Amino acid sequence: MPDFTNTSLVVNIAIFTLASVVVWFAGARITGYANAISGKTGIGQGVIGMLLLGGVTSLPEIGATITSAAAGAADLAVNNLFGSISAQVVILAIVDQVIGKRALTAILPDPMVILQGTLGILLLTVAVAGMVVGDTLIFGIGAWAWVSAGAYAFCVYLLSATSGRVSWIPAHHEKADYGLAKQQKAAEKRANVGMADRTLRNLVLNTSALAGVILVAGYLLSRTADAMTAQLNMGGNFMGYVVLAFATSLPEFSTAITAARAELYTLAVSDILGTNLINVGLIFVLDLVASGEPVLNQVGTFATFGALLGIALTALFVIGMAERGDKTVWRMGLDSAAVLVCYALGLGVLFFLRG
Repeated sequence: MPDFTNTSLVVNIAIFTLASVVVWFAGARITGYANAISGKTGIGQGVIGMLLLGGVTSLPEIGATITSAAAGAADLAVNNLFGSISAQVVILAIVDQVIGKRALTAILPDPMVILQGTLGILLLTVAVAGMVVGDTLIFGIGAWAWVSAGAYAFCVYLLSATSGRVSWIPAHHEKADYGLAKQQKAAEKRANVGMADRTLRNLVLNTSALAGVILVAGYLLSRTADAMTAQLNMGGNFMGYVVLAFATSLPEFSTAITAARAELYTLAVSDILGTNLINVGLIFVLDLVASGEPVLNQVGTFATFGALLGIALTALFVIGMAERGDKTVWRMGLDSAAVLVCYALGLGVLFFLRG
């Protein structure tokens, strides 16, 4: 594997920029394929967003964290995972600001997104418990990592089993909006106009090809970002939590923005929250490839607070989805504004905890 720390800073910047452009356009394109697959298979956008988009856009995190763990930098790998979780909730706030007209959490037609958010909080709580209590190896993998993997598998089963249950009516200014669900269906049809003649096999093949592009370009993105932080003497936990996390979250940013602009709001949010579930489940994979004691024993106060920040940000967004007040400030929902303020304050604390 190439070591980009031995490459000049100018070359790394060029690679990073090119990889960013490739990831952005690939992510935008794959959103359309995901929506078309949802329409042809009848699988709800919540499940498609969580499993298909979430899985594909998680590829850069998977590549970066596994490489770091295998190289003996388990703390960097864990901080990247937790940093990505926080960064991706911030991305939802940015998406809210971009669409601008109404609060994002007030126009979500599928209640599965609340379940995704609360399950994400539960999985993060398991990870925090493992860091606080301490982990013990079982068959070469930490006990809490086994719990995280089992909990993730249960989350996928539960979310798949509840797909399609519409148990609420979307709200507008705290009043029932009976037309919004129809508008969402119309948006899905509009997004599928250019793909109506494509077969499911063609859609799957194109999605797989784009997944490969995102994997390669996303990996280059994360590795050059890691190298540049070292070359600019910005290394340590803080840069891993912030810079590397946002670098590996660029595919999610692209797909979420594209989906939201097409009014595919469930797809946008499910991609983000589904990726966050995968990130916690990856703790098992890190333990599998890392040497020595469990990875949760190799991190300290910084990672613990980083995970707690992810819990807080997710909880704020879940509160917004449950409350559905549709109140806005700065062209975004109050919950999104609270996410940005909380994230900024959390980064302040992490800066003093950095190592």
